[in-house]
Amino acid sequence: MTNKCIISMILILFLAFAGGMVSPAHSKESSRGKKYEITFIELGSVGCIPCRMMQPVMEKVEKDFAGKVRVVFYDVWTKEGRPYASQYGIRAIPTQVFLDRNGNEFYRHLGYFSYEEIVELLKKHSVKPVK
Repeated sequence: MTNKCIISMILILFLAFAGGMVSPAHSKESSRGKKYEITFIELGSVGCIPCRMMQPVMEKVEKDFAGKVRVVFYDVWTKEGRPYASQYGIRAIPTQVFLDRNGNEFYRHLGYFSYEEIVELLKKHSVKPVK
């Protein structure tokens, strides 16, 4: 684990205990009109190796579940993304949070989460690929 990853985890823990909540991401996204069955939130950073490994997984989920699953990425190492680390109470990156159509969290995963595992999770919640 790199020093940058360790430092970011310490920063995330600090932010989680410090507060600083913002409006829920799901509510903001849902106000755009389209209600997705699932919102898949990836909390990570473009500078984190496991987080970078999640990028193609997120792209594939977004493509294969178009119109059913909304994929959202927050880079918690940036000023804009940092509040979401606190909002979702993350302890490490990457963290994946899954919300139902009402914005309620139903699943959380820490670390790399393979496409196949995500598909199985979505199928358990009656969401199948569009293909």
